[in-house]
Amino acid sequence: PVIAGMKGSAIENFSCVIYNIFLMNCTWQAGRDAPADTQYFLFWQKSRDEEEMECELYIQDENCRNVGCIFQNVRIGIEKAYFLVNGSSKDSLIQFYDEYIDLYKIEKLMPPSNITVNCDEIKNDCIIQWQPPQISHSRKDMCFKYEINIKYK
Repeated sequence: PVIAGMKGSAIENFSCVIYNIFLMNCTWQAGRDAPADTQYFLFWQKSRDEEEMECELYIQDENCRNVGCIFQNVRIGIEKAYFLVNGSSKDSLIQFYDEYIDLYKIEKLMPPSNITVNCDEIKNDCIIQWQPPQISHSRKDMCFKYEINIKYK
């Protein structure tokens, strides 16, 4: 397939992460050979049934070029989400970049909450309890592995 646009003008190093349960941050770098006036625009589609939406809150570099986007109230669905970043320039056509991403794979989990420690000096044991982290997606039946580091004082 012929990709319209100047070679090396598409964005590079695109990546997204979901954090704090419902925030998503996507970042990228300008194409190595993109003209200086190139501006980039991010569109995404959560699933095939939903409309494509443009980023509402861009992250910009010192040259006012869009290099990322912050999304609020993101809910993870079961389908892969589609991301498209295209660009415009007065000088030349800019290549687009697109990618399908499983959102659950990019979620950075919150730490466990309500951690309690009850120690019994007579039995010389401790019971440590916690609640699993809140997660953005609907698969609440997932297993979590925990690692406990105990430092004696």
